[in-house]
Amino acid sequence: MSAEPRINDRIRVPEVRLVGPSGEQVGIVPLAKALELAQEYDLDLVEVAAQARPPVCKLMDYGKFKYESAMKAREARKNQAHTVIKEMKLRPKIDPHDYDTKKGHVVRFLKQGDKVKITIMFRGREQSRPELGYRLLQRLADDVADLGFVESNPKQDGRNMIMVLGPHKKKTEAMAEAREAQAARKAGRQPEGTPAEEPAEEPAEAPAEA
Repeated sequence: MSAEPRINDRIRVPEVRLVGPSGEQVGIVPLAKALELAQEYDLDLVEVAAQARPPVCKLMDYGKFKYESAMKAREARKNQAHTVIKEMKLRPKIDPHDYDTKKGHVVRFLKQGDKVKITIMFRGREQSRPELGYRLLQRLADDVADLGFVESNPKQDGRNMIMVLGPHKKKTEAMAEAREAQAARKAGRQPEGTPAEEPAEEPAEAPAEA
């Protein structure tokens, strides 16, 4: 069955509950009268509630209505956020510089509204020291606590230990903030918190000679 509502002469009932162009309730009228009013207003008679008894019909510009509905659906799809899980792999004895680099990636992912799967990879004798991986994961979780939370606690999976971080911000919020920041950059807006230039100090007067 078609999802399209019945309009105008496709409506096959003796009477309808009519709604005017501005949403006003006209009342129950014969179908012929409703069609006559539609012609008078140069609008369409559209069945908006077929299951009602009698069916509810509204006077509207159906072509315009379909166009606006399609635009709203397109905008909704554009703004739809898909949850993405990023992955970051670390070693138990990671170098401090490498740790900072990896943490930077995690921070960026969380700011974008994405989840992050952190994997600690154990090799050789490291497998007998799972506490090293656990402490590293706890440290990372604490370092990014303002941006994300531990969604899945650390757990051993063979030679790896896995933890999942979830963002505090929803994906849609992160996308909206990114668009605003981009618009601000294009407009050449000065970032908030940038200190204004202080006026130059006047040179001190030389002491008068005695």
